[in-house]
Amino acid sequence: MPTPPVTPDGAWRLSGSVALRPEPFGALAYDFHTRRLSFLKTPALVDVVRRLEGAASVREALAGAAVPDAEHPAYLRALGNLAEGGLIEEQVR
Repeated sequence: MPTPPVTPDGAWRLSGSVALRPEPFGALAYDFHTRRLSFLKTPALVDVVRRLEGAASVREALAGAAVPDAEHPAYLRALGNLAEGGLIEEQVR
């Protein structure tokens, strides 16, 4: 089943099997199911990912992390890559 696209109005969260470990460059993300290790390369992206759980939408998480509007497309691409890797999952509303 293909991963749905990450859109500004979509609701996403960190997958339940994934743990984030803060690092100076951002964070390490470890998936306990797949044993896959990934890197979140900026502290700002880590902030957005952490905010997804409590946000009604990706747009709200981006705003909460003070990501400028001009950078939203880059963050949506990054979140899309995280979704394809199973690190974040769509929230059921």
